[in-house]
Amino acid sequence: MIYQIQQYFQFLWRSSNQHGVHSPFVYNLVTQCFYDKKRYPEYKQIKKYKSELLKNNITLNITDLGSGSKYTKQNLRQIKSIAKNSGASIKQAKLLFRLTAYFKFQQSLELGTSLGISTLAVALGNKKGTVTSIEGCPEVSKFTKETLNTNNIQNTSIICGDFKTVIPELPKSTYDFVFFDGNHNKDATLSYFNLLLPQIHNDTVFIFDDIYWSKDMTDAWETIKNHPMVRVTIDTFHYGFVFFRKEQEKEHFTIRL
Repeated sequence: MIYQIQQYFQFLWRSSNQHGVHSPFVYNLVTQCFYDKKRYPEYKQIKKYKSELLKNNITLNITDLGSGSKYTKQNLRQIKSIAKNSGASIKQAKLLFRLTAYFKFQQSLELGTSLGISTLAVALGNKKGTVTSIEGCPEVSKFTKETLNTNNIQNTSIICGDFKTVIPELPKSTYDFVFFDGNHNKDATLSYFNLLLPQIHNDTVFIFDDIYWSKDMTDAWETIKNHPMVRVTIDTFHYGFVFFRKEQEKEHFTIRL
């Protein structure tokens, strides 16, 4: 926690808004998507979904294949506790919705379904697109699959399994969007990043969650930024955005949301 606080103050010091962004691609993304203030009707569905989770007293037996929770080491956890401490915030979910709608992602992949808040946001962002989400915990996977179905979300597919086992078995198609939100570990993050590089195209977007989770994760983020295939990155503190657009000169941005 101390590391994250220190990094947040450093982030505030070096970050900016759209002013001074000279890349038209990044400027448009920041002004038209990141800072979009419209009240989309889908926001109500996202809020309702999370609100119901925060009231849910069901207890699940959690199998952690990644770095685990910073809040508890207990395997038995209530849904409402997971939603409060580990689930995406409403602000984050809204951003994922806007991002999906902005780029019109057709094929999205999520590593780490959890309770499906982010999954729902991406699915709502383009209802004609598909979202494949991988979750390592059997009980969480089963619960979330049923909950999304109850909420009439038809364009998602949840796979239960270990990322390193499931990723090589995925269809060899390209993804428009990959959301890395499962294992906050440097070696694992870099491994999944490299595993999925063959399945990108010029306009694919990667997002890495919790890039300041630990020094380990920040090191992974710095390694990814310096990869020769990466052209543009945007650090928003919680999320790290990666773009592979060959027509862009290599640049790194730090943007306040």
